[in-house]
Amino acid sequence: MAGQMFNTASTQGTTHADDMTHPLAGRTIAILATDGVEEIELTEPANAMKKAGAHTVIVSPAKGEIQAMQADVNPTRRYPVDLPVRDAHAQAFDGLVLPGGTTSPDHLRMDENCVRFVREFVEADKPIAAICHGPWTLINAGGVRGHTLTSWPSLRADLTNAGGHWVDQEVVTDGRLVTSRNPHDLKAFCPAIVALFASVPSHAATR
Repeated sequence: MAGQMFNTASTQGTTHADDMTHPLAGRTIAILATDGVEEIELTEPANAMKKAGAHTVIVSPAKGEIQAMQADVNPTRRYPVDLPVRDAHAQAFDGLVLPGGTTSPDHLRMDENCVRFVREFVEADKPIAAICHGPWTLINAGGVRGHTLTSWPSLRADLTNAGGHWVDQEVVTDGRLVTSRNPHDLKAFCPAIVALFASVPSHAATR
């Protein structure tokens, strides 16, 4: 059965009090993922952003639904795709989340539309959050060079070779990039991404 974890209703007509309790009100955040995504790295950030008032959109090269996993090998639930990546553009979003799992990021970094989509965020200097193997796609999109960041340990050489400075910390904020290592870091990652996305003016304010 498909998971029903995401609020797809936009937030409108917010007040100053709303901004204090819902710092992401009016913002739309893309979550780029496909089959093999680590479920908890998909759902916990999405729920944290939803609680903060954001509208989240699952963007994927897959059609219909994506299969989430636990620890890479145990299938969990399926989640509906909100927008095909071929139709997605960074200008429609206030930020991007790249969840981990081994299989999903590996497929994403080999898909030219996924890389193009992430590159649009990089080139527009829009905020990006990545956890675990999520930074893999950032390498192909040219979003690593000059950044201090973290990841699942096996990505250290890849990220270093791509010009990044890898550190072993539960969460790293470097400009408009937030990264974490694994699901155990979600308790730090989720508040950090809410703070990141809240720190940048919403594109909705200029629409």
